Amino acid sequence: MKNKFLSNILLTFVWVALTGDFSFENYLFGFFLNFNILWLISIGRKRSTYFTIVPKVILLVINFLYELVKANLEVAYEVITPGFKMRPGIIMVPLDVQSNIGITLLANMISLTPGTLSIDVSNDKKVLFVHAMYLKDREKFIRGIKNGFERRILEILS
Repeated sequence: MKNKFLSNILLTFVWVALTGDFSFENYLFGFFLNFNILWLISIGRKRSTYFTIVPKVILLVINFLYELVKANLEVAYEVITPGFKMRPGIIMVPLDVQSNIGITLLANMISLTPGTLSIDVSNDKKVLFVHAMYLKDREKFIRGIKNGFERRILEILS
């Protein structure tokens, strides 16, 4: 997997150098172009996990950005409108992810989303304690984390 990723990065730099356009969009286009070329070259050979993990990482980033924008709008609305609609609370989220890197990634993604903050992980790594500004339905909040961030992290790490 490392060799395919390094090949993809090197081919991206070659693409950027040949086109002479050093914009972020050209780097991104070159990365995806070379990803597809490498995938086409490897058809019929041993299956590489690189070609399954990269799309999952992209989906995780897109999901995170969506949640980030949604939470920012919710918090901004709370700030600019009169009244107090917050219902803060602390939730125990049971964890399916058990690796340290997976728990760290999940906790950081939750903390980076406005309105939520990861507080602690239990010693047995089975529960993540999360503070939420808007807690209307505990079960819905837990399902949102488990079916969103945690599921996508598990897909990448397994």
